[in-house]
Amino acid sequence: MKNYYTKEVNAQMLIYLLKKHNIKKVVASPGATNITFVASLQIDPFFEIYSAVDERSAAYMACGIAAESGEPVVLTCTGATASRNYISGLTEAYYRKLPVLAVTSTQFTGRIGNLVPQVIDRFQIQKDIAVMSVDIPIPHNKEEKWDCNTKLNKALLALKHRGGGPVHINLATSYTKDFSVKKLPSCRVIERITLEDEMPKLKGNKIAIFVGAHAEWSKELTQAVDEFCEKYNAVVLCDHTSNYTGKYGVLFNLVGGQFVHWTLFMIDVLIDIGEVSGAYMFLKPKKVWRVNSDGEIRDRFHTLSHVFEMSELAFFKKINQMTENNKKMLSNFEKYKSVDTKVRSCIPELPFSNAWVAKTTTPLLPKDSVLHLGILNTLRCWNLFETDKSISCYCNTGGFGIDGLVSTLIGSALVNPQKLHFVVVGDLAFFYDLNSVANKNVGNNVRILLINNGCGTEFKNYTHFATRFVGDTDSFISAKGHNGNQSRELVKHYAQDLGFEYLSANNKEEFNKNVKRFVEPKILNKPILFEVFTDSKDESDALKLMNFISLKHIPKTMMTKRIKQKQEEIIEE
Repeated sequence: MKNYYTKEVNAQMLIYLLKKHNIKKVVASPGATNITFVASLQIDPFFEIYSAVDERSAAYMACGIAAESGEPVVLTCTGATASRNYISGLTEAYYRKLPVLAVTSTQFTGRIGNLVPQVIDRFQIQKDIAVMSVDIPIPHNKEEKWDCNTKLNKALLALKHRGGGPVHINLATSYTKDFSVKKLPSCRVIERITLEDEMPKLKGNKIAIFVGAHAEWSKELTQAVDEFCEKYNAVVLCDHTSNYTGKYGVLFNLVGGQFVHWTLFMIDVLIDIGEVSGAYMFLKPKKVWRVNSDGEIRDRFHTLSHVFEMSELAFFKKINQMTENNKKMLSNFEKYKSVDTKVRSCIPELPFSNAWVAKTTTPLLPKDSVLHLGILNTLRCWNLFETDKSISCYCNTGGFGIDGLVSTLIGSALVNPQKLHFVVVGDLAFFYDLNSVANKNVGNNVRILLINNGCGTEFKNYTHFATRFVGDTDSFISAKGHNGNQSRELVKHYAQDLGFEYLSANNKEEFNKNVKRFVEPKILNKPILFEVFTDSKDESDALKLMNFISLKHIPKTMMTKRIKQKQEEIIEE
């Protein structure tokens, strides 16, 4: 029987990517654990393979080959202590920045520490023997395959990144005897582009920019992005934390919640900028171009193809030079905007909730103010409604915890005491950060909007899987009943004793009566705390009404099995 490539998917991926990155020189040491990898390499004429019994010698041979040829060199060894003998040679490679790729083969890593022969722990390596170390198990599902592919791309790109150096891949094997794969399955290749490289051509009928959490934009960057949209018929999909104020932005969360518009989720090329986002947009791009000065592989949409290691401004300036202005053709932006406008015109009356408060308050917020939003339910609700473009918005999406939101607001307000700083915070997050309200540095430009629903209402929303536990959700999952159990006096006395002006509302009438005071554009002689008492059922019902606006305005015949199937596909992936 003739042998071909191994059936092991992780080894197939690595071999395919080695070929795509034009890495062909290999120094192989004998052993059983690396048979599936070595046997697959030796049947492929692309690779130049050299044998070295002693791994110490193999590593230094790789250093010599890499230094003389200027090309990356692969090392491959078996399990047990074989890899330990690479240390001297990899240390040499590290300090000389030589692109040596050490592929150490391993059994299933769950066997580590369980008295299994020839199994050692390689999860932690010495700091100065590799610029990157990744563990590549045998994947068993789609997400694990994506993870292996991403890590392998990272590892291979690290060989020459920022001067380069040695890289370690710990490759698992099942010792399969199946070598029947005649053609390597293709897998995704990620490329890194720097300012010195030639820019790839941008091709696609539907091009969009996704902006995660982003610092305040410069005027020059905004102009460059707007020019890009005009030249490439593109649209900017964002949320409040994106802070984009240009001409071609769509606050996509409202339309994004209407899954009947699933075709808008499908994008040919998505330019990904900004940091961690709490917008949870279920976009489905065929390809993603990530633009960031850090040059890191960050693959939030699982279809990353290029990473541009340059500033956003440099990227848009370079790519704008590659095509003529096409300002008359803005069909993509117009399509997204028209759907957004149509949905917004049909927003129903909502029950008294965070969403209703957002709908009522956003048009009243003073221009040039700063808005801080709590994670999850608050950010979700407020992302459904537009604010004035002069308002900057932030959310603690970096670590994505409930702690520290009010403290962040207070710190932000200290920087510019002449600017109003608003925060919308749930009761659990507020009480978690309660001591910050007593800080003596709290300025009169601070306005706190406390949505007190008596629990972590996120876990009570109809979309959350915790609702399956019905009443049992309250005991421990949503933490209902703490912090005075929606006491009408607790926060009131605390705030007033600390010098805050206190406002409250139990219903829409009381809210409308007090909200004008809360959004007073002048800085008053006291900070303000506005406590709003809502109910979790109303919170969930409001969210459901917002997510099903479009469903009420299309014929039932259009709600086909195919549309339902698409909804499920988008959510799952």
